[in-house]
Amino acid sequence: MISGLVQILLFQGLGELISRFALPLVPGPVIGLMVLLGYLLVHGSVGASLDLVAATFSQHLGLLFIPAAVGVVMFWPQLQTHALAVVVALVASVVLTIAVTALILKALAGPDSDAR
Repeated sequence: MISGLVQILLFQGLGELISRFALPLVPGPVIGLMVLLGYLLVHGSVGASLDLVAATFSQHLGLLFIPAAVGVVMFWPQLQTHALAVVVALVASVVLTIAVTALILKALAGPDSDAR
């Protein structure tokens, strides 16, 4: 388990370095995740220790929502004040995400796969 954690932290650290010196607009953890994905694709398999860490993280994924819930409670007065703007932003982002996903899927499917 320690080996898997070390691997994840190394890739995150590498992502932070790349973000700091080469791609400042992309967050370090995102770059680290992409580098880890590339490593796993080249390597061809996931090691047992990394698989164990990933499975453990997946089982406890709900814990990651605790800081977000605390933030909502802390900033509840501001959220009430700007409720309309928050709702409009959320609805617009969901609609835009669905539309962009549909367009990308249509472009990737190609002209052969029109509605049947």
